[in-house]
Amino acid sequence: MGPLKDIKILEFSGIGPGPYCGMLLADLGADVIRISRKETQGLESKYDVHNRSKRTITADLKNKATVNELLRLIKQVDVVFEGFRPGVMEKLGLGPEVCLEANSKLVYGRMTGWGQDGPMSQLAGHDINYIGLSGALNAIGRKDSTPTPPLNLIGDYGGGGMHLALGIVSGLIHSMKTNEGQVVDSAMVDGSLSLMSFFYSLKEMGHWQDGRESNLLDGYAHFYDTYECKDEKYIAVGSIEPQFYSELLKKLEITDEIFQDQHNKDNWPKLKEIMAQKIKLKTRSEWEKIFSDSDACVTPVLDMSEAQTNAHNLSRNAFTEVDGFNQPSPSPRYSKTKPEIRHNAKKIGTDLEDICKEFDLSIDVFN
Repeated sequence: MGPLKDIKILEFSGIGPGPYCGMLLADLGADVIRISRKETQGLESKYDVHNRSKRTITADLKNKATVNELLRLIKQVDVVFEGFRPGVMEKLGLGPEVCLEANSKLVYGRMTGWGQDGPMSQLAGHDINYIGLSGALNAIGRKDSTPTPPLNLIGDYGGGGMHLALGIVSGLIHSMKTNEGQVVDSAMVDGSLSLMSFFYSLKEMGHWQDGRESNLLDGYAHFYDTYECKDEKYIAVGSIEPQFYSELLKKLEITDEIFQDQHNKDNWPKLKEIMAQKIKLKTRSEWEKIFSDSDACVTPVLDMSEAQTNAHNLSRNAFTEVDGFNQPSPSPRYSKTKPEIRHNAKKIGTDLEDICKEFDLSIDVFN
């Protein structure tokens, strides 16, 4: 069982980053109880990875008696978190003031796009909007194209779910030391700004330009980009350090003197063109064999199916199959407390009877 064993968490069901936060905490051993809307009773797919290892109940949050019973449950848990717009939980009678009055040690997590205050706090938005305001979106893509949405990894998951999970665990440590609970205000725009900290630092030092594909790490450098192979598959090249770059040139059999001036940005477009032509002569598997056991920092670009059968991922058990669903394993890894996937997502409401018995709640209020 993971390091958060015996920590009890109440998650008010949402989409995307909130459930992902709950998944991370459940992976690490927390008992995460997800509260969903009454009308969703019986729904859910076992393939909804965000809800693995969680218990599930339904509740009518507009019913005062149900809210009162939930407050009895909140008195017995360590964490509550929600992902509604600012003010929604207060209107339901489950805002942080009420919950902290019921449980003074409680960590109350709040997940929003824009934060609990500010001129945009009440507006709708999605990952692409939040990273648009943080500077992240404008930095990603080719110079001759519009900015490229990086899936919803930066705003929703890195700057959202993972950001809130860190906030909750930090709040738990504070609560355990002081017996004082508090509110964790996790905004995806804040989290994506945090992820961009290094690039703001580079810009301040004069090492980063705002234009896309103009810098060391954004695809402009010939030694840090992806290249198409003969079979229309791709390899990723990240040979930044001089010793790794030297290994790259050796494996590519490039001896042209112009390549020795590695960091001369004026030469990068020309050097990239030469490298692209060279790499196009062989298939991805041929290059993979050439660069195996090499410090050139060259790897294949895998699709999701290929990632599941990659030898390195297999050796580290990076995927776990549970009831026919092969999914990314819990991480990080611990030497003593091993995270695990206890089960796939359950049908919504499955655990109502058991939870009511465990916490001495009235099941009639929830039915």
